[in-house]
Formats: sequence, structure tokens, C-alpha cells
Amino acid sequence: MVKYSVVIPVYNEALVIRETYKRLKRVMGQTDGSYELLFVNDGSEDETLDMLKELAVRDDTVKYLDFSRNFGHQIAITAGMDYASGEAIVIIDADLQDPPELILEMIEKWKEGYDVVYAKRIKRKGETFFKKATAYAFYRLLRAATEMDIPLDTGDFRLIDRKVRDQLVGMRERSRFVRGLVSWVGFKQTAIEYERDERFAGETKYPLKKMIRFSLDGITSFSYKPLKLASLLGFLLSVVSAIWMIVVLYLKLFTHSTVTGWSSLVMAVLFFNGVVLIMLGVIGEYIGRIYDEVKQRPLYILKEGWGVGHEKEKVSYYVE
Repeated sequence: MVKYSVVIPVYNEALVIRETYKRLKRVMGQTDGSYELLFVNDGSEDETLDMLKELAVRDDTVKYLDFSRNFGHQIAITAGMDYASGEAIVIIDADLQDPPELILEMIEKWKEGYDVVYAKRIKRKGETFFKKATAYAFYRLLRAATEMDIPLDTGDFRLIDRKVRDQLVGMRERSRFVRGLVSWVGFKQTAIEYERDERFAGETKYPLKKMIRFSLDGITSFSYKPLKLASLLGFLLSVVSAIWMIVVLYLKLFTHSTVTGWSSLVMAVLFFNGVVLIMLGVIGEYIGRIYDEVKQRPLYILKEGWGVGHEKEKVSYYVE
């Protein structure tokens, strides 16, 4: 067992992988113990895997896992934690927006007795106003919608103790939201503030569509509030409908007022139907996640690995 494991999920990061390796080596060389750099190739379609193979042959500290296809960022993090052998595990993306140099400060906090040290962004460089605004809204909506105290403005860049990792490995739910799971397990946690840099090269792997899906995973994994909101809306609409029905009957039986057109009726029907469809959509999100869970498929499938389980040997795994 090494002292430190650095888990780096990668997907089409050929433009940045060598620089990431150099900076991680420079940082980890200043630590007080042995370490491993565990890259998780999430089905890259560029030369990322070839570069990882080259680095692994040259450097004993470099290990990698190669998925059979793209399973997603959160699954790649999970696989890295599954195979990390360190007493402390650091999770960091390969794009260098999160500075590897901060790892040394995390290690110092870990030595002070903290089991989780997460990085909190106080500034996001090189991102559009829309990206910043949606990220700001996401973290605050998540906090309001969930029952967990998930820290604001934090990503997956963090250090976790081995005992925290052991708990996370036992959680095999399919809709992964790792930062939420880390908050859920508890233990002694603290934050380190930093300014997030621009991407060193390449493009973001979280466009709007993926961010929306990621947001839904975070909310539905840790809260029933959307279901409660759907129930509340249904109750309120039933009350409003009952009152409206009484008003219509009164006008019909006791007055000579008549409806001069169908506009109000059509608007009411469209409104109520829209709300009903939204509620069905919310329920459908939860049912879809139940469907994924009951199938009990493996979280990921490894095509090959290097340095994990067998030193200097290529191995193939089918992992549950």
C-alpha cells in the first residue's frame, strides 16, 4: 500500500495529459511518502490511452484503468477509488483548472486530523457569464432542495482518508453524485479556498445538457422534496379547481351570466395539464432511477488496466 493515491479521470485529454503528469509529479515529489498516479480513461476517442501507456511503461508510479466505453465522470471517479491503494486519496480532474499544488495544503490538513479536505472555489477564471451564473444557481438550488449539507461552490477536487474511501466503495448506486456521497458519510471535514484556473487546453466535458443531467442526479439522489412539491401542487390545484367549479355552478344556477368565449376555459385546461405533466415528469425521474437500480448492472466494465492488482502486468476485469 502506498501513502497517497491521486485519482485522475480522463476523457479525450490528449492535449493536456503530459502537462498534468508533469505538475502532479512535481507536487507529489514534495510529499513525505510513496504515491501513485491512477488515471481512469473513460472511453477516450483520441490518443489519451496511448499516452497513458507510454507514461506507465516509463514511470512505476503511473497506473491506469481503461473502460470498455464512456461511462461518465462520476463513474470514473468511483472506479479510481475502487482501485486506489493509498492511505489518503486525492481526486482531481486532468484539465488543470484545479491546481495540483493545492494537494500539499490538503495533505497538511489531513495530517491535522481531517478525514475530508475539499477545495472551495472563490473565483472561476476563463468561464462565461452563463456558466458562472448557472453554476451559482445549481449549488444553491441543490442546497435548498436536498437534506444534506453539501458545501457550496465545491467540485470533486478533494482529499479523502482511507476510511472514508472504504465507506464510499460500499455505495454502488447507479446515479452517482460523489460530492454528495462524501458529505453523506460524514467524518471530520474542512475546506480550502482557491481560485479556479482556465482549462490548460481542450474543451469542457460538461456542456449544458450534461450539467442538467448532473443536477438532476444530485437532487434526486439526496432529496424527496421534488416529490413532496408535486404532491403539494396537486393538492393546491385540486382546491383551486373545486372553488372554480363552485363559482361556475353558482353563476349558472343563480345568475344570468354566461360565458362569452372559450379563452378562459382553454387557458385553464392548458395550465392544469401543464402542471400535471410536470408532476408526472418529476415522478418519472425517480421511477427511472429505481429502474436503473433494480437491473443491478455493473457500474463499469474495464477493458484493461496497468499496475492495479498485478504489478507491471496488463489485466482485464469485469467489475460489479
